[in-house]
Amino acid sequence: MLLLSGWLAGCSDGEAERRLQAYQQRLASALALSPPEPTTPDNIGAFPERQARRFPLPDMRQGLLDVYALRGCHIGNLVANRNNQLGRVAAPSQRWLYELELWRRLSACWHTEVPESLDADDRQRLARLTQLKTERLPRASWNALFDSSEWADSFSRASSPLPPDALSAVDEQLPALAYLREAALHQLDPNWTTDSATLERHLNTLRQRPLTAELLRALLLAEQRLTEASALLETALARAEDCNAPDQLPDMTSLNRWLTRLEEQSARWLRAIRDLLDAHPLDPPPAVAAYRQRWLSLDNPDAPWSAMVAARQRHQALRQRLSERCR
Repeated sequence: MLLLSGWLAGCSDGEAERRLQAYQQRLASALALSPPEPTTPDNIGAFPERQARRFPLPDMRQGLLDVYALRGCHIGNLVANRNNQLGRVAAPSQRWLYELELWRRLSACWHTEVPESLDADDRQRLARLTQLKTERLPRASWNALFDSSEWADSFSRASSPLPPDALSAVDEQLPALAYLREAALHQLDPNWTTDSATLERHLNTLRQRPLTAELLRALLLAEQRLTEASALLETALARAEDCNAPDQLPDMTSLNRWLTRLEEQSARWLRAIRDLLDAHPLDPPPAVAAYRQRWLSLDNPDAPWSAMVAARQRHQALRQRLSERCR
């Protein structure tokens, strides 16, 4: 009945839970101990609220006379589209594309004969507007990512641990992070181009599943179940000093294959997020920096990836100690 209840619990909580609890059951049986009562791992932290994760980017409305004065730069239709009703409610990614195109037109215009044809006030207006748009662009690209529902949903707490057979989702979504990184790195390069369809396609890739959250929750689950299993080994090691080690501990080959792949795929994903954030020439908002350090770090020992790796290493070391105790 105990084995059946554990199996049913594993099925209801997903394949990752089933594998880990099945291993705990085999280990407890080999050690002649009661299996641990599985406790629910803590959920991941809440992703920062919208206002805490984005940069303020007030609208810069251009007057009709200003736009007309700079008509040689061909920004009139672009500004008009941004100022209409659809432009005002555009998605963050589309606002970034607008800022990108406006900067490119202004920057290109500055290097033509147009500035020489302007009076002093209009030439100064063109220089000031070009400089302001240059400074705003990295903030706009940051907001295009952090203000998007696609990105925020990747960190959804309403998620489950990633199933062992779904780790290939990392390979499917990594190109989206790579493209967004390239966009951030090259947005001030006039020779680099993007378009709305390509940008939205990569953002929509992130909609396939809340991958960041699922990976983090799989790491938290594995870390907790391995810690519980290690407590069984410590109990066995603390028994009377007479040699009572089990003839054979349960095989971990299959479980280790999954844990190794979870460790590797999680590290690839977290490195890609790190590289994407670092591609923006900005200090992130404090809430994002704190979330990154607590949940996304590969170096922080308290973050899910490092904690799972440490729990796994400790469990292997305890198995080795118990196996060698009576030799």
